[in-house]
Amino acid sequence: MVTTIVSAIVSYIATSIDYIVILVVLFAQNERRKRAVRDIFLGQYIGFTILIAISLLAAFGLTLIPQHWIGLLGLVPIFIGLKVLFEKEDDDDQEEIIDTNRFTSFILSVAVIMLAAGGDNLGVYIPYFTTLNTFELVVTIIIYYVLAAVLLYLCRRIAAVKGVSETVEKYERIIVPIVFVALGIMIMYENGTFSWILNWIN
Repeated sequence: MVTTIVSAIVSYIATSIDYIVILVVLFAQNERRKRAVRDIFLGQYIGFTILIAISLLAAFGLTLIPQHWIGLLGLVPIFIGLKVLFEKEDDDDQEEIIDTNRFTSFILSVAVIMLAAGGDNLGVYIPYFTTLNTFELVVTIIIYYVLAAVLLYLCRRIAAVKGVSETVEKYERIIVPIVFVALGIMIMYENGTFSWILNWIN
């Protein structure tokens, strides 16, 4: 039991470090908007749940999604980053960098970003899940969800730090594009999507 708990904690931390920067930027940008903060929580959990479901299905041999297809999800943060970069700034400051006024679209955007950023987690979760019995698997997934809440809480606290929030707010039209475009490129690179596209073209 102790071994299962420790293994679950270590595997979650090892595969979730790349979420920190993304979540801190999202929270810092939307710190004063309670609904947006709630949407980030919901979006992150939806994306994480899909990731867990895919891992479970693949672990039991019920599905196999090509890695380069998962990498295509990297186009989402790239699109968001480029949209922010080339979007005209509203003189009345009524327009948000990432639109939080549309409840569903914002949650979906966060969910897809979280799913895309966690695509490389499949390489860890799938073989790891195959080594667990039913009880250990349930315990591991419960721990993952608890740790996801802890991660969200810590990222929100970091984003609330005055220096962090002020920096993001002041330079968000530079920070957001850099973070999201870099994230998208990294996702596509790590999943071999660029090589697949080149081979497909040739």
